[in-house]
Amino acid sequence: MTHTVHEFERYADVRAALADPALVPELPAADEGPSGASVAWLRDTVARFSSGEAHRRRRAFVEAELTRLEPSALRRAVTVGAEGEARVRVVRALAEALGMPEPEAVAEAVTLVAGVYFGGADPAADEAVAQLVALLAPENADQAALEDAANRIGLLVQACEATAALVEAAAGGDAPLARVLAETSPVRSMRRVAARATRVAGRDVAEGDVVVMDLAAAQSTSPVPLTFGAPPRVCPGKAHALALAEGLLQRTPTAFADLHHQAVPLLLPNAWDHASAAALAAEGFSAIGTTSLGVAAALGLPDGAAATAEATVALARRLGQGAFLFTVDAEGGFSDDPEEVAELARRLHDAGAAGINLEDGRPDGALHSAELHAAKIAAIKAAVPSLFVNARTDTHWLARQQDETAARLAVYEQAGADGVFVPGLSDPDAIAALTATLVVPLNILFKQEGPSLTELAALGVRRISLGSLLYRRALAAAVTAATDIRDGRRTDLSAPSYAEVQATSVPRVVDSGT
Repeated sequence: MTHTVHEFERYADVRAALADPALVPELPAADEGPSGASVAWLRDTVARFSSGEAHRRRRAFVEAELTRLEPSALRRAVTVGAEGEARVRVVRALAEALGMPEPEAVAEAVTLVAGVYFGGADPAADEAVAQLVALLAPENADQAALEDAANRIGLLVQACEATAALVEAAAGGDAPLARVLAETSPVRSMRRVAARATRVAGRDVAEGDVVVMDLAAAQSTSPVPLTFGAPPRVCPGKAHALALAEGLLQRTPTAFADLHHQAVPLLLPNAWDHASAAALAAEGFSAIGTTSLGVAAALGLPDGAAATAEATVALARRLGQGAFLFTVDAEGGFSDDPEEVAELARRLHDAGAAGINLEDGRPDGALHSAELHAAKIAAIKAAVPSLFVNARTDTHWLARQQDETAARLAVYEQAGADGVFVPGLSDPDAIAALTATLVVPLNILFKQEGPSLTELAALGVRRISLGSLLYRRALAAAVTAATDIRDGRRTDLSAPSYAEVQATSVPRVVDSGT
């Protein structure tokens, strides 16, 4: 029976095809390889080419394996023994992190398999699969153990090819990886086959028809990368692949940036003065943010009206005397001139700030153009490359479409943003859809009625901010205590002592001996 081949080149059509559960990966044509462990057996056993219950089971296993690996640790590991081909170094680092025996032998075998994984035949690759199974599965292993071994091999093979292709595309320049992925996608196309009849982007696709998605052409019409797939088949190893690529490209993150690539998301409490920041740091928080509302309200000034530029810099100078990492909420940069915003960023960095939070909302409640916000980001990164830029969009607070959010964040990523922030976003499905399109870490504002910290982590969120919550709670606690005392009500007056506040909040000045 002859089946139709459908070709999709428009971004919207490709996204629709990727999201259609009726379209499953096309298994490369079987070859006449040996019985038992071979490339054909591997393809038939891995999550990449399976569907239905088998895909869910195999993908869950791969996700569990990846959960054991911290992206930042992989970034460091791949720089060890900097000599050698990128593919070998990637596989060796992963094999060691997963506790596999003989990582060098694993790496050599996997690179052979990778050459024919997506089609073709090679007796040497068949032998390499058999060698890998012997290393990774116990003797006389049952089918479940063999399936696990196959999916470990599949994980290594896909990491080997995709990561090396990204490194090759990015080598020799300092463009953000998000821009590289958008302009030179390591994955040029994807193929799916219809498991049942469906209708995609206005086309009737019969059972057995093949759908070819031209990712390079689709991406030329949209800034949102498609390299890592889309729900329900988002690549589970995206963060690991990016970390490995950064390691191979020798792009070393700052200590603050590294906090966004840990197994547990960065919980960022927001302070409004030195005392609140020092008290939070004393409780062991890895880093502290500031809240522009708290800074403005403490001075009797409006938030979001570019009225607190000097006060923000002054606070950064006070916080810079402490021994903790901090990032500054700078509204929209207090200017619409990118060079003025870059100069502010330089002043904040000189004061000791590790990061800046920059929003695209305007004082009148509208949004600045994405192009202007991107120009501010690019100017900051050119002036202060090591300052972590967290690019915030207020689309969800303004009830704009999810598609606009994704498009804006893609533009900000490609301008050089190190992270992106969407306050007001709390729907789990919307968060998952967004993390699938992002390259840099996603920051979410914590909402008590929204997902828990554990749930946000599972959705791919890497930074969780408390915003102005602590400042507003402090005001409420102060007013409650005062009115309870005035009105004769019993109240909880537990608080740090005078001496404790002094000891925590007063910066220690080191005597230089001069």
